[in-house]
Amino acid sequence: MSTSGRGLHGRVLDTLGPDITAGVYPPGSVLRTDELAQRFDVSRSVMREAVRVLESMHLVASRRRVGVTVLPSAEWNLYDPQVIRWRLAGADRPRQLRSLTVLRSAVEPVAAGLAARNATAEQCAALTECALGMVATSRGHRLEEYLVHDMAFHRVILAASGNEMFARLGDVVAEVLAGRTHHEVMFPDPDPAAVTLHVQVAEAVREGDAARAEALTREITVGALQELDILAP
Repeated sequence: MSTSGRGLHGRVLDTLGPDITAGVYPPGSVLRTDELAQRFDVSRSVMREAVRVLESMHLVASRRRVGVTVLPSAEWNLYDPQVIRWRLAGADRPRQLRSLTVLRSAVEPVAAGLAARNATAEQCAALTECALGMVATSRGHRLEEYLVHDMAFHRVILAASGNEMFARLGDVVAEVLAGRTHHEVMFPDPDPAAVTLHVQVAEAVREGDAARAEALTREITVGALQELDILAP
């Protein structure tokens, strides 16, 4: 079996990351790289690469003669898309989804209002294209196709705001949307009212109506929270 070094350390991360974020290894746990290398049947260099990735996420700290220590969740980089993905795969998914959706409700309406003031013609066209793609895939249980357009729509809104901090949240929002779909925290077909709201947001941004763009986006995020009450209480 020929697997690249990157593939090997990725395989380690796919198990170790979710285990840490799920609490299988509580904060303060000390992991030995030699033992982990044996467990995953990889070289120590591959194991060290995996540990470096976990360190970059602030999930662990590595010290010579001590080992790899699992850090408290307060120190984790909770905005890292991979950390979000791992946490959404665990038992704490409903709370995590709610936390992220509340974050969206605080940021995205403001971003949409700014987008109505700052979006370029190309960004307006991209928003319209994404919204129409959502309409086209909103029937017939085509959630994976719908997701592509939905993620792109929200990335454009955040980027078009002109605020670089909002723009950097594109990956975070994309992981929330993907997590809802992949963990079946979505209706088989998206709520038609929510789909229509996305079309209306694209129109408001194109027309430069900041107040309407913000209000409509707030409706979208409120609806997302209401769906969680039903699907992930």
